[in-house]
Amino acid sequence: MRKYLLIISLFFSVSLLAQEPLPERPHRTPEEEALTQTTRLVRELSITDSVRIDTIYKMHLKYARMRHLGLTRAENMQRLQDIYAELRLLLTAEEFERFMNHPVEQPRRPRGAANVQGPNRPVQQTEPQ
Repeated sequence: MRKYLLIISLFFSVSLLAQEPLPERPHRTPEEEALTQTTRLVRELSITDSVRIDTIYKMHLKYARMRHLGLTRAENMQRLQDIYAELRLLLTAEEFERFMNHPVEQPRRPRGAANVQGPNRPVQQTEPQ
């Protein structure tokens, strides 16, 4: 009996070691984050004024640097509110309305994660055909 338990435990330990670790996401600098955010915002809102683009970049850079400080959840929520307040001042009313109503991009998931049912994910019900 011990022989079978040893073989089974060996099998499970080898299978755990055979799994590849998930690749690490590359860490972006605050400058890269600010440039990406500014480029996306300028493209979505069709902003052409170079002075406004530079001002928006500087705002994004300031908040990207704050984000890299490892803020608490409450501080991050305040940071987001500050970003929206500052964007309200930098954008026209029409641009800000379009910004607030743009569709949210879905985060990318690792391969195979689409079929995983986690604790915060509702179970999808299928209708009988």
